[in-house]
Amino acid sequence: MADAALRLQTLFEQLLGAPLPVRIRAWDGSQSGPPGAPTLVVRNRRALRRLLFKPGELGLARAWVAGDLDVEGDLYTALDLMAGLIWERGEDARTLVEALRDPEVRAAVRGLLRLAGPPLPPAPPPEEARRARGHLHTKRSDRRAISHHYDVGNDFYELVLGPSMVYSCAYWPSPPADGGTLEDAQRDKLELVSRKLGLTPGQRLLDVGCGWGSMAVHAAREHGVHVVGVTLSHEQAAYARKRVADEGLTDRVEIRVQDYRDVADGPYDAISSIGMAEHVGAERYLEYATDLHKLLKPGGRLLNHQIARRPQRDESAYNVDEFIDAYVFPDGELAPVGTTVTQLERAGFEVRDVESIREHYALTLRRWVANLEAGWDAAAGRLVSAGRARVWRLYMAASALSFERNRIGVNQVLAVKTPDSGASGLPLRARTWN
Repeated sequence: MADAALRLQTLFEQLLGAPLPVRIRAWDGSQSGPPGAPTLVVRNRRALRRLLFKPGELGLARAWVAGDLDVEGDLYTALDLMAGLIWERGEDARTLVEALRDPEVRAAVRGLLRLAGPPLPPAPPPEEARRARGHLHTKRSDRRAISHHYDVGNDFYELVLGPSMVYSCAYWPSPPADGGTLEDAQRDKLELVSRKLGLTPGQRLLDVGCGWGSMAVHAAREHGVHVVGVTLSHEQAAYARKRVADEGLTDRVEIRVQDYRDVADGPYDAISSIGMAEHVGAERYLEYATDLHKLLKPGGRLLNHQIARRPQRDESAYNVDEFIDAYVFPDGELAPVGTTVTQLERAGFEVRDVESIREHYALTLRRWVANLEAGWDAAAGRLVSAGRARVWRLYMAASALSFERNRIGVNQVLAVKTPDSGASGLPLRARTWN
């Protein structure tokens, strides 16, 4: 009798201590769970071995990336149902150890072990970052992490990000349903950053983590500034240099493959750091802020655009998300916005404005997911591996929900290297950027 789905549902519900909100279809054709709900498809026994040998998020991620697990129906709904179950239970959720004290759970696990087949752990998918020994956030380890994330092919990023090639939160003056495009919203975000920095012709701008050159090109073309953009990705740098040349801006924009810690040609009038500081790490953040402070002239402005997590009661208990660390941003870390502001102040900056644009990132991510799904046949297997495309679809969809549910946020922090005179150079009226 085909009953693998019912066994799986029983185990999951015993582990979670609550009804499973999604349906399950197993490799033997059996189905179980609430009718009409999104379906978690367990394609083979290997998926079980991945979960048994690596219980938790990483085992699920490996099964998803390898194609052993899939979702039929709306992916956002499936993720929201599962995440909602976990988040709502919070600290009251039963741990695996507690669940295994239950004889019924132990019996179900033994049954899963029999269903899973020979007890050999499958190798991780090739898309998983290989962990190197040694200290985090050295220049060498940062180069390796950046390469894993960004050097997967510019054509793939063009498909996902669209013509703007901006890989950070867009700025939507009105909902996309009102007719605004992703490209318009990304242009508006670059212009917002430019206005907060008060860019004027002839100034020098350092764009830290310049990506594919969008901010550098915008600032030089629209505001007449001279820009140095730095990135650790060779593929990004090659793409950005071609854009600069095509725009006729080679006399005003220089793109370097360089660590921000090696930039030594200050002072700059302004610094933009858009979606880069997440790579810095808690141990290095004060160093990052101090280095940027030194590179600014007195009165110079920093615009730090950065994803933030919610603070924890015990900050020492913070753990990096296993899926994101293994498949998306190796060594990436998120900090609460208050911690970021404190570190910038400790480095000598005067923080003048903090703007949360959390909802804007959810809108942006949903557009990126739509782009990927529309171009799936081109992306999966031609531009990148099918596993890599699956990584990005899951990562972006789950992130959109996290922003919508206020599990993470994103903030633009404007800080000034205020001189001893106290003259910040900012307008008296808040958010009248000029």
